[in-house]
Amino acid sequence: MSAKDYYTILGVSKTASADEIKKSYRKLAMKYHPDRNKDNKDAEARFKDVSEAYAVLSDKEKRKQYDTFGSEGFQNKFSQDDIFRNFDFSDIFREFGFKGRSSGGGGPDLFSQIFGNMGRGGFKGQGASFNNAYGHHNRPQPVKGRDMAYELSLSLEDTFETSEKLISYNVGNPGQESISVKVPAGIRTGKKLRLQGKGHQGLNGGPNGDLYIEIRIIDHHLFKRDGDDLFISRDIRFTEAALGTVIEVPTIDKKTLKLKIPPGTQGSAKFRLKGYGMPHMGERGRGDAYVIINILVPRELDKKQKDILKKASESGL
Repeated sequence: MSAKDYYTILGVSKTASADEIKKSYRKLAMKYHPDRNKDNKDAEARFKDVSEAYAVLSDKEKRKQYDTFGSEGFQNKFSQDDIFRNFDFSDIFREFGFKGRSSGGGGPDLFSQIFGNMGRGGFKGQGASFNNAYGHHNRPQPVKGRDMAYELSLSLEDTFETSEKLISYNVGNPGQESISVKVPAGIRTGKKLRLQGKGHQGLNGGPNGDLYIEIRIIDHHLFKRDGDDLFISRDIRFTEAALGTVIEVPTIDKKTLKLKIPPGTQGSAKFRLKGYGMPHMGERGRGDAYVIINILVPRELDKKQKDILKKASESGL
């Protein structure tokens, strides 16, 4: 059974009252009722959908389960037999002014034709049913609460060392829940941290769901990360590339290193700084840092500079 959004089907909000749900169902059921749409399969399908939605949302316990598990989770756990259990079409449509039987009078029951025996009680549900979920004679059985997800954005510096982050999130109760999250050093984008029992509250004494912290590392203005290695670009003049020089390079742990650039260095040359990358998560050691050299070519030259370069060119440089 595919997931269905019962609130959307009935055209009501998730906070709609019982009267609003009933009013909307009455309007839609009268519009799509088979007595008004002879041999119209589309109308019959819509009638079945709105009736299914009303069967759930008009029942306080079923609605609570639907809101707890969500549309997909609810329909994975409960069959249509369970959904229509104790829902009597005859009663509701007598109230709306429709006949409970086909227009032929005394013929087969209209609702049995469309829904089989649903709406008459006495189902033999398949899989997990409301009867099973709540025990015989309506004795409550524990049901685990839903899991939750929270996206935590961190800077690259935040993940260089193990840290504690305080987050606030809404678990459906008034106000917000606050909790401290331990973030291990070296964690990467896409990793998830599981906080057991910090999700939605369980039902009937069942355990709470879990909270999953999804990590997103914000792009850094200097460093680019690849695994646990870091890459940084540094500019030098073409004379420095030709003659050699020493440049300063910042590291993620706020140090400054001196890097010797040998004479004849070419553009895009890569120099390795061993052990100056990110920590290996859950392990000892660190990745490496790599310095990528960009050679600057001046856009404009004064007369003196042009003369120097002309002489250098004439000498074979």
